[in-house]
Amino acid sequence: MKKIGLVGGISWASTVDYYRYINEETNKKMGSLNFAECIIYSVNFEHFRTYNAQYNWDATFRLLVDAAFQLKNAGAEILLLGANTAHIVAERISEKIGLPFIDIRTATANAINKQGLKKVGLIGTVYTMELNFYKDKFSEQSINVIIPESNTDRQYIEEKLLNELGKGILLPETKKKFIEIIEKLIKQGAEGIVLGCTEIPLIISQHDISIPVFNTTLIHAQAAVEAALS
Repeated sequence: MKKIGLVGGISWASTVDYYRYINEETNKKMGSLNFAECIIYSVNFEHFRTYNAQYNWDATFRLLVDAAFQLKNAGAEILLLGANTAHIVAERISEKIGLPFIDIRTATANAINKQGLKKVGLIGTVYTMELNFYKDKFSEQSINVIIPESNTDRQYIEEKLLNELGKGILLPETKKKFIEIIEKLIKQGAEGIVLGCTEIPLIISQHDISIPVFNTTLIHAQAAVEAALS
């Protein structure tokens, strides 16, 4: 099995899920007491948040590529960025680092295509929802993406991701509001819902939603294990 390198800490709460999913998937495939060889470099989320808020993608790139090189130097043979928003600079990092790179957008689009869906609702950070780096990747696989129409809803999601979910705080009233926003997307014609921030699956699951839900953290982890075992 190849050693998996995970850039984590964006946030720590979802990094915990990554570690669990990677090891559960490895054991499911290999059995006995086999678990993943995995190296995690956890960055300071405050730096990541600050650079993103400034739309300073060069600084975001430097933060994450430095972490990626730390992982490569420690022996990682496969690289993951443990956040959807981090994929704003994914191509730059993949080119610079020279390791097999598991892209969360590609893995998720593949999962959507397996279910034959063509129109999905996307919730995540304001960057993931409003910029094109995510939608364009889906468009390559003929998947149409819609996001919450209301700026108020998008800002609500962003605020809760930063001040609650990113800290591991899970409140029932926040879950209720997220479900209301998702239900609006379903009324707009969404055939599936992409939980496009790795913290959202901490509070929303398939049990809460009537149409297919795509947990990007789980999908990404499974893709990494598949690559590590190939």
